[in-house]
Amino acid sequence: MAQEPRQTGEPKKVTLSLGSSAVWTERMLATLERGITGGKWYSLIDKVWEKGNLRLAAWSVIRKDGSPGVDGESCAALEAHLEEIIEGLSRQLREDRYQPKPVKRVWIDKPGSKEKRPLGVPVVRDRVVETALLYVLEPIFERDFAEHSYGFRPGRSAQQAIARVEGLLKAGYTWIVDADLKSYFDTIPQERLLAAVAQKVADGKILGLLEKYLKQGVLETAKEWKPTEQGTPQGAVISPLLANLYLDPLDQEMATRGYEESRYADDFIIQCRTQAEAQAALEVVKQIVTGLGLTLHPEKTRIVEASQPGGFEFLGWHFERGYKWPREKSVKRFQETIRQQTRRTEGRSMEMIIQDLNRRVKGWGRYFWGGNGNVYERLDQWVRMRLRSIQRKRDRRKGRGRGRDHNRYPNAYWVELGLISLKALTRAKPASPA
Repeated sequence: MAQEPRQTGEPKKVTLSLGSSAVWTERMLATLERGITGGKWYSLIDKVWEKGNLRLAAWSVIRKDGSPGVDGESCAALEAHLEEIIEGLSRQLREDRYQPKPVKRVWIDKPGSKEKRPLGVPVVRDRVVETALLYVLEPIFERDFAEHSYGFRPGRSAQQAIARVEGLLKAGYTWIVDADLKSYFDTIPQERLLAAVAQKVADGKILGLLEKYLKQGVLETAKEWKPTEQGTPQGAVISPLLANLYLDPLDQEMATRGYEESRYADDFIIQCRTQAEAQAALEVVKQIVTGLGLTLHPEKTRIVEASQPGGFEFLGWHFERGYKWPREKSVKRFQETIRQQTRRTEGRSMEMIIQDLNRRVKGWGRYFWGGNGNVYERLDQWVRMRLRSIQRKRDRRKGRGRGRDHNRYPNAYWVELGLISLKALTRAKPASPA
């Protein structure tokens, strides 16, 4: 089942994102498919500052409705002054006066850990330009990315990566190299990253714009600016593409050597038939990673046998002895979200609370469809307990929902109110294939 590496220049139909499909003309796509003369693209910056592209990018940013950056400008303000902002950004890019603002650094909790993960929040206008830049650059690199790379790519998903992993497990690839890159996004060597981009893009203004983003720095507090001398900020629109680009040599080399890798962003595993093969694969990974100027986490990188107790985890799932179920961190993350929506002092009607809960339950349940074990039933019970606790508070009784509350508000009561069952959802046939 080893994947054959594809030779550069071999025709390939590229899957485009909605934004890229609006920017790339038929002529450009034809050139992309047959391979451009000299292997490099010139004169791309005009595609970035084109107002139609910036407008499309702006609406993408508005729909996502993220938090403001260091300047405090919101997505609502962007929408209110859309044409004025687009005109200004286009002019600044044409005149080479555009300068990104520092990224706001925020720290978010890591479920099941006392550690926190850094997240970068660019200002809204920088997100617009980054998105426009992504629409221009993405197809160039998409064409040659390895087939077993699934993260943040048009037409690809984590579900597809999981399906590949399951297929390989059933085929006997049960020895797993469970690799972990230490602080990947924060440690990518910037000069080498830009050099990787320059292998296919020769437009100096595009490269200069990318360098500005890499060097824009972060604000830890309102006044504490820190330079970014390595890495690409998590949270930046362009970061996933750059991260995929920098790890593509790993993907290609593993395919060339006949190893079965599955990668989603910086999370990847290699599946082998024997322990000796897995150990050899790990040594190859170490060499490649070191050559890229990166580091494998010494404690989290390991070799495991999936058919034995213990198993391994990948993209939110736990795999063990031929079965899979949501890993504990995934369950805790789900529960934390539900807690925020089911405080006992919640003042909305129970129908409105359940409507919000159902959206979360649907999303979580559709991703974790088909898992084994009783985790879904336990979560259903837990969600009903949270709702009974709200009802108990409204009945002017203390404590959480328990005991006779199961008779006062039986399971059928919540079904009548429209509460979706995770157990039923994850056992039903999915509406469409992943």
